[in-house]
Parts: sequence; C-alpha cells; structure tokens
Amino acid sequence: MAHSDKAALRGEPGYVWRSGQERRLRMIRQWANLNGRILDNGCGLGTYLDAFASYSSQRFGLEIEFERGLQAVPTATGIVQAVGEQLPFADNSFDFVFSNEVIEHVADDAACLAEMVRVLRPGGRVLIFCPNRWYPVEQHGIYWRGQYKFGNIPLVNYLPMPLRNKLAPHVRTYTRAALRHLYQPLPVREIHHSRIYGGYDNIERRLPRLGRLIRTVLYGAEGTPLDVLGLSHLLVLEKVDEMC
Repeated sequence: MAHSDKAALRGEPGYVWRSGQERRLRMIRQWANLNGRILDNGCGLGTYLDAFASYSSQRFGLEIEFERGLQAVPTATGIVQAVGEQLPFADNSFDFVFSNEVIEHVADDAACLAEMVRVLRPGGRVLIFCPNRWYPVEQHGIYWRGQYKFGNIPLVNYLPMPLRNKLAPHVRTYTRAALRHLYQPLPVREIHHSRIYGGYDNIERRLPRLGRLIRTVLYGAEGTPLDVLGLSHLLVLEKVDEMC
C-alpha cells in the first residue's frame, strides 16, 4: 500500500529524514529558540521531535492517531493523544510551539491556532508550515464520485472555492490573507511570513540531475513575486504579554 488509510483525514507523516526536512529545520532554527520547552502540535512519528533532541531535553508531542503517537514516544519527553483544538496543557507552558502541515487537517483551524497561542509563554514563538492556496498541485488527493483518490492532482486549488472544497473537503489551503484572519484576534505579532517550495527528494532520487535543477530554480524564486506559487506558507508568530 503506497499510503496509509489515514491519508485523507490526517495527511501522511514524515517517514524518513531527507533534504526537505533538513531545510525546514534550518528555517526553524533561524526563527525559533529550540533550547527551551517545545511542543510539536501534530507530531506524527516524531520526526522533528527527534531532530530537536540536539537542542532541547524538554520535547513534547501531541498526536491524534494513537499508532503514530506510540511510535513517536522514543523521540520525546512525553507524547499525548488529543486534538489540537483542546490542548491538554496549562497556559504559558511552552517556549516554542511547532505545527508542520497539520492545521489544514483539523476540524477548527481558528481554535487550533488559539490553543497554540494559549499554551505559549509571552515572548515565545509559534511556527507553522501549511499549504499555499496557489501551489499548482493538490498533494492530498481528492474525492471523485464518492471515492478517495490519493495522489498529486494538478490545478484543483485554482478552482472556485465551492468546487475546490467539494473535491477536497478533507484539507484546507491558505492565502496569506486567510492566515492573517486566523491570528488577527490573538495576542501575537507576526515575526515572519514567506512562501517556500518543497524538497522534491523523490524526483532527485529517481532523476538526480533533474531534481537538483528543479530545486535550484524554485529555491531561487523564493523571496521574489514567483514565490506566490510556493508549496507552503512559513508563518512565525510571537506571543505578546497582554498585561503590558
């Protein structure tokens, strides 16, 4: 089976560590302090929690799927099974909250982000990767005639939203304005926003020269008007002290 039976509802967790994950780790290190208490909100198999071990001994993960969370246990100080809209942690518990391609799958993304901010200490940061609306390919598959079709489907996200959401009701995509709408009511300030392209490791593994060329061209487009077509948003928010 090429994908798990949870692919439609949850997406696929990171099974292996490749250049795409290594690149995201460098971005995380640029924008967040990894030396404190960390929460990976939607940790999957614990891929990033394991990578964070070099920086912090206080690493916690939340995962809705029991089997995935169980596999993540060796990578963390603790793993809990819960939903992102109701984090089982006290206010101001973490220095850094991480969410990697998760918020698009939850039932209530606004509540999920509000919970990440609630458990964050003032001055702490939340870093989110999530799908860009204008990436030319929907990577989470679609529903067609009542059946889920796993795979990369081109141009789905360019359809009018009612039609797009009929084909892909299981996953959201975001514009920058939509992300701003989510955090606008919260006690945070935006530290950074950008759009990034993927790792394209599968292409490089099959066709090394082509894969490297694609990465060189697309990474060069980041920070230019062409990044509007990027794979994912990178959003960094910092919690402000409401008492100030």
